[in-house]
Amino acid sequence: MSCSMKLSERRVLVFGGGQQGYGLQDPPVGIGRAICQLSAQEGARVAVADICQSAAQATVDPICSGGWEARAFCGDAANPEDVRRIMAEAKDWLGGLDGLVLNTGIAAGDGFKATSVSDWDRVMAVNVRSHFLAIQAADELMEAGGAITLTSSTAARVVSTSSIPAYITSKAALEGLARAAAKALAPKKIRVNIVMPGLIDTSLGRLASLVKPDRDSTPIPLGRQGNAWDIANAHIFLLSDASSYITGITLPVDGGISQVF
Repeated sequence: MSCSMKLSERRVLVFGGGQQGYGLQDPPVGIGRAICQLSAQEGARVAVADICQSAAQATVDPICSGGWEARAFCGDAANPEDVRRIMAEAKDWLGGLDGLVLNTGIAAGDGFKATSVSDWDRVMAVNVRSHFLAIQAADELMEAGGAITLTSSTAARVVSTSSIPAYITSKAALEGLARAAAKALAPKKIRVNIVMPGLIDTSLGRLASLVKPDRDSTPIPLGRQGNAWDIANAHIFLLSDASSYITGITLPVDGGISQVF
Protein backbone atom coordinates (compact mmCIF):
# COMPACT_ATOMS: atom_id res chain seq x y z
CA MET A 1 0.00 0.00 0.00
CA SER A 2 1.42 3.36 -1.00
CA CYS A 3 2.47 5.60 1.87
CA SER A 4 1.41 8.57 -0.25
CA MET A 5 -2.23 7.74 0.44
CA LYS A 6 -3.73 10.34 2.78
CA LEU A 7 -5.26 7.76 5.14
CA SER A 8 -2.78 4.94 4.68
CA GLU A 9 -3.45 2.16 7.24
CA ARG A 10 -6.00 4.28 9.11
CA ARG A 11 -9.01 2.63 10.73
CA VAL A 12 -12.09 4.75 10.15
CA LEU A 13 -15.70 4.43 11.32
CA VAL A 14 -18.36 6.45 9.47
CA PHE A 15 -21.77 6.92 11.04
CA GLY A 16 -24.34 7.73 8.37
CA GLY A 17 -22.33 5.91 5.72
CA GLY A 18 -25.36 4.55 3.89
CA GLN A 19 -27.64 6.48 1.61
CA GLN A 20 -31.34 7.01 0.94
CA GLY A 21 -32.54 7.57 -2.60
CA TYR A 22 -35.86 9.18 -1.57
CA GLY A 23 -37.47 7.58 -4.61
CA LEU A 24 -35.36 9.55 -7.07
CA GLN A 25 -34.29 8.00 -10.35
CA ASP A 26 -30.50 7.74 -10.66
CA PRO A 27 -29.78 9.60 -7.38
CA PRO A 28 -26.36 11.26 -6.99
CA VAL A 29 -23.90 9.82 -4.51
CA GLY A 30 -24.57 10.95 -0.95
CA ILE A 31 -22.07 12.53 1.42
CA GLY A 32 -21.70 9.53 3.73
CA ARG A 33 -21.17 7.11 0.87
CA ALA A 34 -18.63 9.42 -0.77
CA ILE A 35 -16.71 9.75 2.50
CA CYS A 36 -16.55 5.97 2.85
CA GLN A 37 -15.45 5.37 -0.73
CA LEU A 38 -12.81 8.11 -0.69
CA SER A 39 -11.49 7.00 2.71
CA ALA A 40 -10.97 3.49 1.33
CA GLN A 41 -9.32 4.81 -1.83
CA GLU A 42 -6.97 6.84 0.35
CA GLY A 43 -5.84 3.70 2.19
CA ALA A 44 -8.19 3.36 5.15
CA ARG A 45 -10.09 0.31 6.30
CA VAL A 46 -13.65 1.52 6.70
CA ALA A 47 -16.48 0.53 9.04
CA VAL A 48 -19.75 1.76 7.54
CA ALA A 49 -22.53 2.34 10.07
CA ASP A 50 -26.12 3.18 9.21
CA ILE A 51 -29.60 2.69 10.62
CA CYS A 52 -30.41 0.68 7.47
CA GLN A 53 -28.35 -2.48 6.98
CA SER A 54 -29.01 -2.65 3.24
CA ALA A 55 -27.94 0.99 2.78
CA ALA A 56 -24.69 0.36 4.63
CA GLN A 57 -24.06 -2.80 2.63
CA ALA A 58 -24.69 -0.94 -0.63
CA THR A 59 -21.83 1.36 0.36
CA VAL A 60 -19.58 -1.54 1.34
CA ASP A 61 -20.03 -3.71 -1.75
CA PRO A 62 -18.37 -1.46 -4.37
CA ILE A 63 -15.55 -0.65 -1.94
CA CYS A 64 -14.76 -4.34 -1.51
CA SER A 65 -15.19 -4.96 -5.24
CA GLY A 66 -12.53 -2.31 -5.82
CA GLY A 67 -10.06 -4.24 -3.69
CA TRP A 68 -10.36 -2.19 -0.50
CA GLU A 69 -11.65 -3.23 2.92
CA ALA A 70 -15.01 -2.27 4.42
CA ARG A 71 -17.73 -3.80 6.57
CA ALA A 72 -21.31 -2.79 7.33
CA PHE A 73 -22.65 -2.19 10.84
CA CYS A 74 -26.29 -1.43 11.66
CA GLY A 75 -27.89 0.56 14.48
CA ASP A 76 -29.54 3.79 15.55
CA ALA A 77 -26.95 6.52 16.10
CA ALA A 78 -29.31 8.27 18.53
CA ASN A 79 -29.48 5.20 20.77
CA PRO A 80 -26.74 5.02 23.43
CA GLU A 81 -26.60 1.20 23.45
CA ASP A 82 -26.41 1.00 19.67
CA VAL A 83 -23.66 3.60 19.50
CA ARG A 84 -21.44 1.86 22.04
CA ARG A 85 -22.08 -1.53 20.43
CA ILE A 86 -21.26 -0.29 16.93
CA MET A 87 -18.13 1.49 18.08
CA ALA A 88 -16.92 -1.52 20.06
CA GLU A 89 -17.66 -3.93 17.19
CA ALA A 90 -16.05 -1.63 14.64
CA LYS A 91 -12.96 -1.19 16.79
CA ASP A 92 -12.70 -4.96 17.24
CA TRP A 93 -12.95 -5.57 13.48
CA LEU A 94 -10.60 -2.74 12.57
CA GLY A 95 -8.12 -3.57 15.31
CA GLY A 96 -8.33 -0.03 16.63
CA LEU A 97 -9.96 3.27 15.79
CA ASP A 98 -8.06 6.24 14.34
CA GLY A 99 -10.82 8.14 12.56
CA LEU A 100 -14.48 8.79 13.35
CA VAL A 101 -16.89 10.54 10.99
CA LEU A 102 -20.27 11.67 12.32
CA ASN A 103 -22.46 12.22 9.30
CA THR A 104 -25.93 11.33 10.59
CA GLY A 105 -28.61 13.91 10.00
CA ILE A 106 -32.30 14.32 9.25
CA ALA A 107 -34.78 17.16 8.75
CA ALA A 108 -38.37 17.25 10.00
CA GLY A 109 -41.05 19.90 10.27
CA ASP A 110 -41.24 23.10 8.24
CA GLY A 111 -41.52 26.51 9.90
CA PHE A 112 -42.35 27.06 13.55
CA LYS A 113 -46.08 26.38 13.21
CA ALA A 114 -45.53 23.21 11.20
CA THR A 115 -42.91 21.70 13.52
CA SER A 116 -44.26 19.37 16.20
CA VAL A 117 -42.54 18.54 19.46
CA SER A 118 -41.89 15.03 18.14
CA ASP A 119 -40.31 16.52 14.98
CA TRP A 120 -38.08 18.71 17.12
CA ASP A 121 -37.04 15.95 19.50
CA ARG A 122 -36.22 13.45 16.73
CA VAL A 123 -34.11 15.97 14.80
CA MET A 124 -32.20 16.89 17.95
CA ALA A 125 -31.70 13.21 18.80
CA VAL A 126 -30.31 12.28 15.38
CA ASN A 127 -28.45 15.51 14.56
CA VAL A 128 -26.99 16.39 17.97
CA ARG A 129 -27.40 13.67 20.61
CA SER A 130 -25.97 11.01 18.29
CA HIS A 131 -22.81 13.07 17.83
CA PHE A 132 -22.48 13.60 21.58
CA LEU A 133 -22.89 9.87 22.24
CA ALA A 134 -20.25 8.90 19.69
CA ILE A 135 -17.76 11.48 20.94
CA GLN A 136 -18.38 10.37 24.52
CA ALA A 137 -17.63 6.77 23.53
CA ALA A 138 -14.61 7.87 21.48
CA ASP A 139 -13.02 9.34 24.59
CA GLU A 140 -12.70 5.78 25.87
CA LEU A 141 -12.37 3.73 22.69
CA MET A 142 -10.39 5.86 20.26
CA GLU A 143 -6.65 5.74 19.81
CA ALA A 144 -4.59 8.71 20.99
CA GLY A 145 -3.78 10.95 18.05
CA GLY A 146 -7.03 10.15 16.22
CA ALA A 147 -9.38 12.54 14.47
CA ILE A 148 -13.13 13.12 14.57
CA THR A 149 -15.11 15.01 11.95
CA LEU A 150 -18.73 16.14 12.02
CA THR A 151 -20.97 17.19 9.12
CA SER A 152 -22.86 20.40 9.75
CA SER A 153 -24.60 22.74 7.27
CA THR A 154 -24.50 26.39 6.26
CA ALA A 155 -28.07 26.43 7.57
CA ALA A 156 -26.37 26.95 10.94
CA ARG A 157 -25.30 30.41 9.78
CA VAL A 158 -27.23 31.25 6.60
CA VAL A 159 -30.90 30.64 7.34
CA SER A 160 -31.91 31.33 3.75
CA THR A 161 -30.58 27.86 2.91
CA SER A 162 -33.23 26.19 5.10
CA SER A 163 -36.69 26.95 6.48
CA ILE A 164 -36.71 24.19 9.10
CA PRO A 165 -36.10 25.54 12.64
CA ALA A 166 -35.19 22.17 14.15
CA TYR A 167 -32.62 21.49 11.43
CA ILE A 168 -31.12 24.98 11.63
CA THR A 169 -30.83 24.79 15.42
CA SER A 170 -29.37 21.29 15.42
CA LYS A 171 -26.63 22.22 12.98
CA ALA A 172 -25.77 25.37 14.94
CA ALA A 173 -25.50 23.26 18.10
CA LEU A 174 -22.76 21.13 16.56
CA GLU A 175 -20.31 24.03 16.67
CA GLY A 176 -20.56 24.28 20.46
CA LEU A 177 -20.33 20.51 20.80
CA ALA A 178 -17.25 20.29 18.58
CA ARG A 179 -15.44 23.06 20.44
CA ALA A 180 -16.19 21.42 23.80
CA ALA A 181 -15.05 18.05 22.48
CA ALA A 182 -11.89 19.49 20.95
CA LYS A 183 -10.91 20.89 24.34
CA ALA A 184 -11.86 17.75 26.25
CA LEU A 185 -10.02 15.36 23.92
CA ALA A 186 -6.94 17.51 23.31
CA PRO A 187 -4.93 15.80 26.11
CA LYS A 188 -5.21 12.57 24.09
CA LYS A 189 -4.25 14.49 20.93
CA ILE A 190 -7.62 13.61 19.40
CA ARG A 191 -8.73 16.38 17.06
CA VAL A 192 -12.37 17.34 16.51
CA ASN A 193 -13.47 19.45 13.54
CA ILE A 194 -16.58 20.23 11.50
CA VAL A 195 -17.13 20.22 7.76
CA MET A 196 -19.93 22.66 6.90
CA PRO A 197 -21.49 21.94 3.48
CA GLY A 198 -23.48 24.52 1.58
CA LEU A 199 -25.99 23.69 -1.13
CA ILE A 200 -25.00 20.19 -2.23
CA ASP A 201 -26.40 18.06 -5.03
CA THR A 202 -27.47 14.97 -3.09
CA SER A 203 -30.77 13.11 -2.96
CA LEU A 204 -31.81 15.08 0.10
CA GLY A 205 -30.71 18.28 -1.62
CA ARG A 206 -32.85 17.50 -4.66
CA LEU A 207 -35.79 16.69 -2.41
CA ALA A 208 -35.30 20.02 -0.63
CA SER A 209 -35.36 21.77 -3.99
CA LEU A 210 -38.72 20.17 -4.78
CA VAL A 211 -40.12 21.53 -1.53
CA LYS A 212 -38.37 24.90 -1.85
CA PRO A 213 -37.97 25.58 -5.61
CA ASP A 214 -36.03 28.82 -5.14
CA ARG A 215 -33.24 26.79 -3.49
CA ASP A 216 -31.69 26.07 -6.88
CA SER A 217 -31.59 29.76 -7.76
CA THR A 218 -29.75 30.76 -4.58
CA PRO A 219 -26.74 32.85 -5.64
CA ILE A 220 -23.46 31.05 -4.95
CA PRO A 221 -20.19 32.98 -5.42
CA LEU A 222 -18.46 30.08 -7.19
CA GLY A 223 -21.46 29.63 -9.46
CA ARG A 224 -22.49 26.04 -8.75
CA GLN A 225 -23.86 23.71 -6.13
CA GLY A 226 -21.33 21.38 -4.58
CA ASN A 227 -21.33 17.61 -4.76
CA ALA A 228 -20.67 14.88 -2.24
CA TRP A 229 -17.04 14.51 -3.35
CA ASP A 230 -16.36 18.15 -2.46
CA ILE A 231 -17.50 17.39 1.08
CA ALA A 232 -15.73 14.03 1.27
CA ASN A 233 -12.41 15.59 0.32
CA ALA A 234 -12.74 18.06 3.19
CA HIS A 235 -13.39 15.22 5.64
CA ILE A 236 -10.36 13.33 4.33
CA PHE A 237 -8.18 16.39 4.85
CA LEU A 238 -9.36 16.82 8.45
CA LEU A 239 -8.88 13.10 9.18
CA SER A 240 -5.37 13.09 7.74
CA ASP A 241 -1.98 14.18 9.04
CA ALA A 242 -2.16 17.16 6.69
CA SER A 243 -4.40 18.80 9.32
CA SER A 244 -2.47 17.59 12.38
CA TYR A 245 -2.36 21.09 13.93
CA ILE A 246 -6.05 21.87 13.36
CA THR A 247 -8.77 21.26 15.94
CA GLY A 248 -12.02 22.88 17.03
CA ILE A 249 -12.72 24.56 13.68
CA THR A 250 -15.66 24.68 11.30
CA LEU A 251 -14.56 24.42 7.67
CA PRO A 252 -17.13 25.83 5.23
CA VAL A 253 -17.29 23.93 1.94
CA ASP A 254 -20.00 26.00 0.32
CA GLY A 255 -18.73 27.86 -2.72
CA GLY A 256 -18.42 30.99 -0.57
CA ILE A 257 -22.09 31.33 0.37
CA SER A 258 -21.44 31.71 4.11
CA GLN A 259 -18.45 34.02 3.71
CA VAL A 260 -19.25 36.33 0.80
CA PHE A 261 -22.97 37.03 1.29
